[in-house]
Order: sequence, then C-alpha cells, then structure tokens
Amino acid sequence: MRRLDGARQGAKAAAPPPPRADTVPRWYAAAGPAYLAALLAVDTQAGLHLQYVLGAITWIVLVIALRPLPSLARAQALGVVAFATVGEVTGSLIWGVYRYRLHNLPLFIPPAHGIVYLSGLALAALVRERIVVAVAAVGAVGWGLAGLTVLPRLDVAGAFGVPLLCVFLWRSRSRAVYAGVFLVVAALELYGTSIGVWRWARDLPGLGIPDGNPPSGVASGYVWFDVMALLIAPWLVASTRMLRRARRWSPPSTAETG
Repeated sequence: MRRLDGARQGAKAAAPPPPRADTVPRWYAAAGPAYLAALLAVDTQAGLHLQYVLGAITWIVLVIALRPLPSLARAQALGVVAFATVGEVTGSLIWGVYRYRLHNLPLFIPPAHGIVYLSGLALAALVRERIVVAVAAVGAVGWGLAGLTVLPRLDVAGAFGVPLLCVFLWRSRSRAVYAGVFLVVAALELYGTSIGVWRWARDLPGLGIPDGNPPSGVASGYVWFDVMALLIAPWLVASTRMLRRARRWSPPSTAETG
C-alpha cells in the first residue's frame, strides 16, 4: 500500500501543473472568438492571395496576445499551434476527414488554434469551474445524442469522441480549461461549417463511419492538442532558460581574447 501511495504521489509530482487561467486577460474570452468569427467571414470571400494576408495578420494577432503572458502560457499556446497543425495536415490534407473551401490549409489556421486556446483559458478564468465544466459536459453529451437521433446527418464518428472528452472533464486537473476550449471550439465549428469555410466528409474516408458536419466529438481532438501542449510546455520553458544561461556563461572566442 505504501509503495502504491508513493507511486501515485510520484505520478502527481511528475504530471505537469494545470494551466493557470488567471494569467490570461479575461477579455480574451470575447476578443478571441470575435476576431476569429470576423476572420472566417472575410475568408468566405477571399482568394488564395488574400488568405496569405489573413494568415500574416492572424500570426501578428497571436504574437500580440502572447506578449503580456508568462513564459509557460506562451509555451502552452505555441505547443497547441504545433500539435494542431500536425492534426490539420493529417486530418484535412492527407486523410480528407474535412476540407477547407479552397482545398488547402489556410495559413491563418495554425495561429488561430493558439487564439482558440487562449480564449478557452480566459473563459475558464471568467466562469466558475463547476459551471463551465457542467455546461461543457451537458453540451457534449446532448450534441452526441442529437447526432445519433435527430440531427439531419447521422454522427456516429462524433459520438465516439464524446466519452473521451467527458473523461478529461471528469478526471483532469485542467478540466476547466478543456471545458472552456470545448465551448469556443463548438461555437466556431458550428459557425465555420454554416458559412462554408470548411466541410466535414459525410463518412470517415476508408472506414465508412457516418460523420456529422461538424461532428459532436470534434472537441476531443482539441483536448489531445491541449494535453500534448501542456506536457511539453514546461520542458520548452526549461530548455529555453538553459540555452540562455549557456549563452551567458559561454567562454569568449579566441578572436575576442586576442
């Protein structure tokens, strides 16, 4: 029993600390989704060249949003961008589970994932944990059941993702952040698909499993992005600090000493 307790305590100590929602300005909860909604609306009328401009602007917006944040929150957001970009390339360009309007990966999508994360983090600070988690859980389960019963498109694939999301909402120390991100993702998915910025395949390619547009379990993918980002963020911060210290204490070159 003592060994078991020690193992549990060690696992808890090794686990990354939950993100501190109070490190993000609360107005990000409204500003982030508002910017992304406007961005998607403009994209419906954009060609490829304008998409490049929108991508550059969105990267600038993300950088500005990251500037006042502590290093750990920055690393978490950039980690989400990295893992989400891998997911986008795999899910859209390779597998074809969904397609963007111009059948590409718009350059504003990777930084937009970082803005989504910061918006969810701010929402978690704005609303009490029990409330935001309960709303997310009820919304996810209700959406999953509706996709299996009353929605125009049968959504079996999406329903598979709902239990995974609920496990994280129940067990994770970062449940409030996952709940906040789910609510932001759900709103943007419903909005983005309704105006035609992207569209989900009727069936999962190669598997034939019916999928919604958007699927109810889409936020479970975002949970994985967040989980991986939270795992690597402390390592990124520590590595950056070590590199800075190494540069400070590096011996002068022979040219400088001569």
